[in-house]
Amino acid sequence: MSSTARIIVCLVCSAIACGEAAFGGVSAASLRPSADGQTTANTSLEAQEHNPQRLFQQGEAALRSGNLEDAERCFRRVLTLNPRDVGARANLGVIYMRRKQWKPALAMLRAAEDLAPKVAGIRLNIGLVYYRQGNFRSAISPFESVVRDMPDSTQARYLLGLCEFFTEDYAGSVTALEPLWNQESNELNYLYVIGFAAGKIKRSDLEQKSLAQMVSVGENTPEFHLLMGKAHINREEYEMAISELKLAAKADPKLPFVHFNLGVAYLRKQDLTKAESEFLADTAIDPDVPYNYDQLGVVYYLQQRDAAAESALHRALHLDPTLASSRFELARVYQREGKYKQALAEIDATEKLDSKSYSVHYVRGQILRKLGRIQEARAEMKTVTSLMESLRSKREQELYGGPLPSPELTRSPQ
Repeated sequence: MSSTARIIVCLVCSAIACGEAAFGGVSAASLRPSADGQTTANTSLEAQEHNPQRLFQQGEAALRSGNLEDAERCFRRVLTLNPRDVGARANLGVIYMRRKQWKPALAMLRAAEDLAPKVAGIRLNIGLVYYRQGNFRSAISPFESVVRDMPDSTQARYLLGLCEFFTEDYAGSVTALEPLWNQESNELNYLYVIGFAAGKIKRSDLEQKSLAQMVSVGENTPEFHLLMGKAHINREEYEMAISELKLAAKADPKLPFVHFNLGVAYLRKQDLTKAESEFLADTAIDPDVPYNYDQLGVVYYLQQRDAAAESALHRALHLDPTLASSRFELARVYQREGKYKQALAEIDATEKLDSKSYSVHYVRGQILRKLGRIQEARAEMKTVTSLMESLRSKREQELYGGPLPSPELTRSPQ
């Protein structure tokens, strides 16, 4: 995840209604099972335990009431009677999503998609599985397919625009989000994202329009000051960011992520004591946000407090095992402690999550050298050189008026 995404993803995610409907807006009745194994609303009545429709209805009721155990039992029983039932598989996928069991959720939804490839709601939930894990690149394709089939789907279009924003495809983000202006232009998060993306692609008209609307909608609210603080962080204007964020904190000391962003601003200024204090303040508001512990790990690493860094990073990874930055910092902690085998395991895990980072390959090369694996270390250094040359070329294109680099469209709330 990019630094921009890390700073704003949690706040934006909280504004999106994700996956509450079993089929992402598709009528469950259209996917109800029948005794002969076909998906239809009309079935004959049989004994309750052998009647797929009755079981499906019970599962729906249990899912609506939040009784996930009974819902799972009913839908599993439907699949026993009819392994090809689409509705039961899709609803089981939703149950696993609510439990944050992403791997079985994706397996069930993919199986449902194979049986009903034209049902857009299933693909919407597949995108949501990736989105909730922060795997924004993988979420793009399913969201794109939903927008293609359902151009008026506000949720799919908004989520697509966010994924493109987080993967730094700012042109794609503007294309996805601009048609939502009439529906969403009273929402500060929407205005922040589209305004930031517009600025990145030199759409000064849309950038100024978004900023003016932000002022009109939210001036002097804590949320407005929070988003303005984020904007200053992105421009590396840290004193101005701190000023805005302090206004937000004064107006609402418990506003989610205001202390996190203050911590980011202080960390960028290398004021480690104040950064630590702000990240800890945010953990007091919400102890289950992994990014606070991730950033605390960075602070403690810079302070050479390795035991504290290790503890914070393990906490971050407990909350989000896919957080590449935490695995990277943990590898560096182990490297400094001389625990090279443990360091290699963490940097290998990081490389699987972020294979295009030259920093990851550089640290991996250093660790391999310490382990005496010289040839592999040299190969890593060649990869570092190649990646740095690629980044330098892209940066020169941006600086000297060439076309912006094409996004790598391959690759994710609370």
